[in-house]
Amino acid sequence: MPTSTFYIPAVNVIGSGCLKDALKMMEEYGFRRALIVTDAMLSKLGMAGEIQNALQQHGISSVVYDGTHPNPTTRNVADGLKLLQENQCDSVISLGGGSPHDCAKGIALLAANGGDIRDYEGIDRSSKPQLPMIAINTTAGTASEMTRFCIITDEARHIKMAIVDKHVTPLLSVNDASLMTGMPKSLTAATGMDALTHAIEAYVSTAATPITDACALKAMTMIAENLPAAVDDGNNAEAREAMAYAQFLAGMAFNNASLGYVHAMAHQLGGFYDLPHGVCNAVLLPHVEAFNSKAVAGRLRDCGRAMGVNVEGMGDAQGAKACIDAIRQLAKRVNIPAGLRDLNVKEADFPVLATNALKDACGATNPIQASHDEIMAIYRAAM
Repeated sequence: MPTSTFYIPAVNVIGSGCLKDALKMMEEYGFRRALIVTDAMLSKLGMAGEIQNALQQHGISSVVYDGTHPNPTTRNVADGLKLLQENQCDSVISLGGGSPHDCAKGIALLAANGGDIRDYEGIDRSSKPQLPMIAINTTAGTASEMTRFCIITDEARHIKMAIVDKHVTPLLSVNDASLMTGMPKSLTAATGMDALTHAIEAYVSTAATPITDACALKAMTMIAENLPAAVDDGNNAEAREAMAYAQFLAGMAFNNASLGYVHAMAHQLGGFYDLPHGVCNAVLLPHVEAFNSKAVAGRLRDCGRAMGVNVEGMGDAQGAKACIDAIRQLAKRVNIPAGLRDLNVKEADFPVLATNALKDACGATNPIQASHDEIMAIYRAAM
């Protein structure tokens, strides 16, 4: 087995009401002035203001940047950085789901390393750790609060840049399930399917290790058991907390085993049409795994078992098919659109989408390397 490095934030607090503990830790770090990075919705709901007040009680003043788009852009990063520099902030706090976390990572990375966020596309392109960052999570899906992945849309090229860099790992991640109760059904479903995609892609990845396998399989079980309940009743505290743990486990898996073509292809749809990332993943997942099943049927059979499918007596190929059926059923159960056609994706764009997908860093660890025609065929099957 080749050597592996396991990346994770230094401290991670999880559980209902754990934000209180995290605020004490922030004070101990000695931060004096923080930039809070969030989106307009959480700002309007008053959550950003509540965090500001809580920080003030711990002797930390702060300024809010709430311009993050659902697919954060190069412009969002530049605007946030300007506010950080004008206010001489010594730390960054992200509040929200994957979009504010990714935007905050981009800002914190540039604050320490300079240049333009486009300079850091790819793997480990920075030379210095980012400004200290705390990530307060409000969704159960992307795991961006604890990963070294940062996805930013380059508005000029209409593509999502994958920045995979050990220096964008937050110092502290906070998963307080009580902050997740207000999430709408559609967001709960999309982020939950994103987490399932993380777990399955990490498990079939060429860089999987015994540690990432254990995290991925447990995440799949918890998502299959709890996502429908979290979608049906957003106030189901038990299901919300289980999903917070599940998405964190999936994050530990893919942060170290990386991902595959589901993400490489979904990033293009997000960058090109500004579509929700979790929905793109959910639609593509069964089609990519059907393609992968010729190489990793046994691993997909394991995924089926983890999701609660009775695979006893099934061979690898049959078990893989049962897993793919279970993915489709779960997506349908939580009202994910049936295909890309429902998202207004155009077949005429497939050649350029496929070209860009093959350049995405996430595809490097897919269990089979695909041709341009094969990627186009997967997009076509997902229509």
